[in-house]
Amino acid sequence: MVREKTVRIWDDREVVYTPRRWRYLREKREKALRIMERLTQFDPILYGSVARGDVRKDSDVDIFIPVKAPSYLIELALEDLTRRRKIVMATPWHLIKGVIEIDEETTVTFPLIDPTDRELEFYRWGGAIDLRGIKTSERVPGVNKKLILLFPTEKGHVEREVVGRESEVAKILGVSVDIVTERVHVLTRRDKIGRTGIYINEEVPDWMSFEEALKTIADRDPNVRRKVKEGGGV
Repeated sequence: MVREKTVRIWDDREVVYTPRRWRYLREKREKALRIMERLTQFDPILYGSVARGDVRKDSDVDIFIPVKAPSYLIELALEDLTRRRKIVMATPWHLIKGVIEIDEETTVTFPLIDPTDRELEFYRWGGAIDLRGIKTSERVPGVNKKLILLFPTEKGHVEREVVGRESEVAKILGVSVDIVTERVHVLTRRDKIGRTGIYINEEVPDWMSFEEALKTIADRDPNVRRKVKEGGGV
């Protein structure tokens, strides 16, 4: 997939969705609903473009469990859907997460250590809704990878510049100004130097639990070991 670069827009602009785009949104939300209903006990959220509504045919269906829970319970709920299992960590300072791939476009992600408030804010930054929001066809504002804030409308969405409006954006999304300035810095820096990769991205063997795999990684990596200790993990 081609990486999206940040863009600048000077005035708000409205985007009107085509019937095809509305169909893509409906189909992706129906898929998310089927999966999230299995995970009700974990209060799952749907985040990103499918929560905002600005989907394309190739948009991912990203589901996040915002609480630390035994991985076997999550896997039990998804036992006949799982295609691949991974542990990911963006940088040595970020949340350690388990990822269950359902298919090429659909993932369920969950923390393997207790997430901080800042780490949870990341999902509201991009736009997030819960199971009730899906059932009531709710769409929420959020920021895309181009650093554009999107407001849902009846016809589509309105786009607004984020850079220079960090405090306003934080208030609209219900997040701290710190997360907004952090994301602006990360995404604009990525445009200049390119994506530097992900710190941990390891497949979990079928015969091993996520917790066992994390312990194996932590035993060899002091950065992971430190983060696990801080977050009350394995």
